Amino acid sequence: MAETKPGEAMQMDIPVERELTAPVMLCDARGRLNPEARGWSRHPLHTCNLSGAWPRKKKWHCWIVTTETFAFCVILANVDYMGIDYAYLLDYEQKKIWEKNVITPFGLGLKNMPETVEASVEFRGAAMPISIMHEPGGIRIRAKARRFAGTTLDADFFINKPEGHETMNVVVPWSDTRFQYNSKQNSLPAEGRVRLGSREFVMDPESAFACLDYGRGIWPYKVFWNWSSVCGRQGDDVIAVNSGAGWTSGTGATENAICINGRVTKISEDIIFEYDNRDFMKPWRLRTAISDAVDMTMTPFYEKISKTSMGVLSSEVHQCYGRFTGTIKAQGREIAIGNLVGWAEEHVGRW
Repeated sequence: MAETKPGEAMQMDIPVERELTAPVMLCDARGRLNPEARGWSRHPLHTCNLSGAWPRKKKWHCWIVTTETFAFCVILANVDYMGIDYAYLLDYEQKKIWEKNVITPFGLGLKNMPETVEASVEFRGAAMPISIMHEPGGIRIRAKARRFAGTTLDADFFINKPEGHETMNVVVPWSDTRFQYNSKQNSLPAEGRVRLGSREFVMDPESAFACLDYGRGIWPYKVFWNWSSVCGRQGDDVIAVNSGAGWTSGTGATENAICINGRVTKISEDIIFEYDNRDFMKPWRLRTAISDAVDMTMTPFYEKISKTSMGVLSSEVHQCYGRFTGTIKAQGREIAIGNLVGWAEEHVGRW
């Protein structure tokens, strides 16, 4: 910490995380965290060879596409004791959401979750098959359901992955036996469509952007996190900000990053989430704890509430979609954020 003189504000040093540049195994032969895996990278480098530790292993793929008029999400997850096959569409103007959740015991149908980010995964269950398939140039996502919140679902879209596009990949270590690998990939152009019954929602790659949350880890029983992502065009730039808090505290790692035109700037300091958990629809403020790299306000227009309670297991998520304003500073630039759509959430769980 820097020395201060009388009458001066104390200046704190901004942490620096270790950047990895070579492939690495997440776990050692005993299933514990490999010390060489600690750090972050601009491209996925980790092989997530999780083993043992039932029922603490958590594996998921979550893709969310935001446009100017709607958002669409698919999730495939295996949390050891159950599998999750989930999708939703949010219509901003109607402030209406359609969703479907298929749960399978002990992860049936999702046993073979890949150990690397850039590998395909699918759920073939008849209720709602979802496929996330890596192809040359990007990722093809398809989802279908004959019964989807009172209508039908037929989604088919392609997420473009420009060559050299940088992402935020990080290991968050609570201990040698409890840790998480995250790959957050955003500002990826999406094109295609989602059909709900007779309605068609179109993704235009000029204004539709996808965000990936890929997770592999061995988690504690009680969890809390904040997560936010916002992306879009500002003038000639495509910018995105990924922010997280709560779950990374005290680990020396963060999932915070700014992406400008496909180039990532890692933010190793905490981002503070200021919001009212008695009224999640009030504005949220997100700001860096030490510097002025991030200072944004989100004004929500929709609160998505998800609650699950199964005895000793529970989850409560308040995910607010809204419009962001403020400023970010990275790569020698200051960029004004104006009216970009994104989300911020709080999750409290026992899993």
